[in-house]
Amino acid sequence: MIEPETDEETVEFDREQSETEESSDELSQLQQEKEEVQNRLLRLQADYDNFRRRTSKEREADRKYRSQSIVEELIPVLDNFERALQVEVDGDTAQNFANGMKMVYDQFLEALVKEGVEEIPAQGEEFDPNLHQAVMQVEDDNFESNVVVEQLQKGYRLNDRVIRPAMVKVNQ
Repeated sequence: MIEPETDEETVEFDREQSETEESSDELSQLQQEKEEVQNRLLRLQADYDNFRRRTSKEREADRKYRSQSIVEELIPVLDNFERALQVEVDGDTAQNFANGMKMVYDQFLEALVKEGVEEIPAQGEEFDPNLHQAVMQVEDDNFESNVVVEQLQKGYRLNDRVIRPAMVKVNQ
């Protein structure tokens, strides 16, 4: 390092050195602030991306299950339709009425299927507690253990969500 030769030069040199140190301190402070702002910006961007993904998933779930409440209300109606169609009828007028009821039932069922409703397979299937509700157990040599012997009430799901499990009789 070069030494100043006079007192004035020494004062000037010290002042310049002090200014250089101050400038260096300011520069490092500004760089630190810049890094903090960049980190904050990155965190905000990540939070925004997470928010977008979450709201997109929520919208998809809302769209997928928007009809769940109405489907839950209509399943008992479907059960009653099926019971009504099982009644034996005599006479041409009664048979025509039953045929009309069958057409309405088929149309009703088709509308539910378009919404994503499907019947849960039960009889002859292996018992699945996520899909079936066991209300009875029997011992039947014609079936393997833990297999559904009889379906007592149909079960339904909407897309991949169980709306009502099938009530079944299971072999021990």
